Amino acid sequence: MPRLHLFDLDGTLLHGTSAPVEISRQLELEAETVALDRAIAEGRIGPPEYAAQVYDLWAGLTEAHVRAAFEAAPWLARIREVWAEIRSAGEYCAVVSLSPSFFVELLLDWGAHAAHGSRFPAVPFTQPVDPSGVLSAAAKVIVADRLCVEFGVTRADCVAYGDSSSDRELFAAVPVSVAVNADAHLTGLATHSYTGRDLWDAYELVGPAR
Repeated sequence: MPRLHLFDLDGTLLHGTSAPVEISRQLELEAETVALDRAIAEGRIGPPEYAAQVYDLWAGLTEAHVRAAFEAAPWLARIREVWAEIRSAGEYCAVVSLSPSFFVELLLDWGAHAAHGSRFPAVPFTQPVDPSGVLSAAAKVIVADRLCVEFGVTRADCVAYGDSSSDRELFAAVPVSVAVNADAHLTGLATHSYTGRDLWDAYELVGPAR
């Protein structure tokens, strides 16, 4: 049975930062978004409140800002090579993130089979953000289950990669997990742990299916 590799984005594929921070950097609003990241990490706000507040910050956001943020972001090395290897093995790779869908979905061009983020309106914004489309830690598991159906696998065939509290429920739901530059929220939960800047090295901890 092929495996489904499920990758978190913020703090996992992105090193030491989040997509909203990188987007806000283009608008010179980095400090405000770092504060929001801290608030959600500490549980002082939830994903819907976070989404509403970054939406308000991004009133002047354009597609050019989003593309510039994506291209300048501190990605782990060899993401595309890992996904090409997963594809060549007949397996699947997907990104599941709480960050805005319009940023997450750019990773489809790098070889992900699927990319799911919190649903935001198209940029530039002319519609409000819908709280019902904002993902949470629990929603990551729901999305993973949908992807299992889409790709004809089960939870038993999944490998999760993540770094923080938003990955706890997914790590608990699948048999194999890799903590990537993770914080204390994943201590004792992950099958493997990796610290560094190269996704290939993290992927090699689970290796190709035997």
